[in-house]
Amino acid sequence: MASKGGKKWIQKAIKNPGALTEKAERKGMTIDQLCYRKNLDTRTKRQCNLGRTLQEFVRRRKKGD
Repeated sequence: MASKGGKKWIQKAIKNPGALTEKAERKGMTIDQLCYRKNLDTRTKRQCNLGRTLQEFVRRRKKGD
């Protein structure tokens, strides 16, 4: 059963490509360093969670090759 978002949920989820990377660079950190900090605002937490999800897709694809 498909979720209510459909098959193209990733395209809809990424509204500002590169925003998390830019945020991390402004603070002088990597994305991982930024995401493992405490007291993040809600938007940054969601961006980090989406980034982790997308990384898993890439890992699974590479593993299957």
